[in-house]
Order: sequence, then C-alpha cells, then structure tokens
Amino acid sequence: MKEAAETIGVRELRQNASRYLAKVKQGQRIAVTDRGELVAYLEPVDEPRTTYQQMVAAGKVRLATGSIHDLLREIGPPPPAEPDESSPFEELMRMRDEERY
Repeated sequence: MKEAAETIGVRELRQNASRYLAKVKQGQRIAVTDRGELVAYLEPVDEPRTTYQQMVAAGKVRLATGSIHDLLREIGPPPPAEPDESSPFEELMRMRDEERY
C-alpha cells in the first residue's frame, strides 16, 4: 500500500478541502487525523474498467467469500430432475442447437 504523502487534521481538511482534493487528483495519498488519531485516507480513485468491476463498485455484486464446494457441503447437492425433465446440461445443449439453426 502506498504511504501517505501528507497528514492533515479534520479541521485543516474542512478549511482547505479543495486544495487537498486537487492534490489527490494529482495522485497523492493524504492521511486524515482526528485529534491525532488516524481516521481516513484520501486517495485517488481507481476507476472500474470492466462491467463486473463497475457492478462490484456500485454494490450490485458481492465478491464471493467461499467456494462452490463449501456451499455444496453446506446445502447439499441440487435435487435430481424429475423423470420426464431434461437435465440443465441437456437443456443448454437444446438451446444452443436452436440458436445454431
């Protein structure tokens, strides 16, 4: 993690917010303290580039915290298809075939 180039207090930030935001836009990282205790960093935003990154940044997607194997151990495998139903794989193959012709 990049070190803060400068440390300022909350009061200084309130009085000179524009100046510090200009520094952040230039790529600087600024530590903010409240009564000597570090409370935040002002740092440049890394703009999300892909649709997935944009959705994560917007809170529409949460990053996984486990694996599919952990989930299957917890909830068990999916129920089997009814005798007259096609499996998800068979249904996908049918849909692909329909798209091709």
